Amino acid sequence: MRTEGLTNDRNVSYNGQHYNVQPAVWATRQCPAPGTTHERSPAIEQTPGTGAIETASSVVESVERIERKFFIPPQKGAFAYTLLRQVCRADRQYPAGQINTLYFDSQDLDQHNRSASGDFRKDKVRIRWYDRIKDYQGEVPVFLEVKTRQGFSSSKKRQRFAVPAQKLETANLGAGIIDRAKLMETLARLGHYPESPLRPVIVISYWRYRFTEMFTGVRVSFDTNIRSTMVARDRGTRERDLPLRGGVIEVKGPSFELPPALRRMKLLDIDWSRFSKYSHSIDAHLLHPGIPGRLWPPGLVVQR
Repeated sequence: MRTEGLTNDRNVSYNGQHYNVQPAVWATRQCPAPGTTHERSPAIEQTPGTGAIETASSVVESVERIERKFFIPPQKGAFAYTLLRQVCRADRQYPAGQINTLYFDSQDLDQHNRSASGDFRKDKVRIRWYDRIKDYQGEVPVFLEVKTRQGFSSSKKRQRFAVPAQKLETANLGAGIIDRAKLMETLARLGHYPESPLRPVIVISYWRYRFTEMFTGVRVSFDTNIRSTMVARDRGTRERDLPLRGGVIEVKGPSFELPPALRRMKLLDIDWSRFSKYSHSIDAHLLHPGIPGRLWPPGLVVQR
């Protein structure tokens, strides 16, 4: 176990490396290091960032927010993590944890193509759950979500379900976790009416660090150890846990302008991007394994 909050100078660990972090002003709490047993992640009973209690029959809708993303190359990951710890407060309840997402798309990958081409309006249909299957006893809470993005503005609606743990095993994800009739019925309740039939395509897992900018309350996350497995059998080369190099910082708030404290990210020499874990993971699976740079976002100049 490591201490997430800081009150004085101390060393912290990130992906097995140790770094010194300067004092911060929030109270200490216990949180496990990445990849170890940890506390339950958010949305077991509450919607992240809202505190809304979710039941099996409730539909929860997030407020519309501006979302900015910054791709972090692997060589800058430890610096980015340290910087966020200095200028933000770790989430008090769920500072870190694993997120797993099964994405749905049409036979011709319409949503992937819209994301890759930078369309102004994009929708994603996905089922999300938190932590590892072995962290649960009995049924596992999962969330069918519809995320809508228009430009930099995004919103989300979701419905909670409880499913047997075996439905979340990788070999069974091609069945979709919940039956097709229930999927379409729930999507209609969420106000989403896909033009083409949807099927499970890919599952993506990653480790998320959660922060809050202390003066404005803007939410910040840092996703690392991104890996994916294609569950659509007619796509890709059947590779499992394919890694996507680097990580991504997401800043979610009411304004396009970054809070003053977060402007220190300029020290990372990065800029915002249209980084999509879904779209870039799909691209990595569709490219031949021997193609250089396929595990990097398209257009990125790889520094070695």
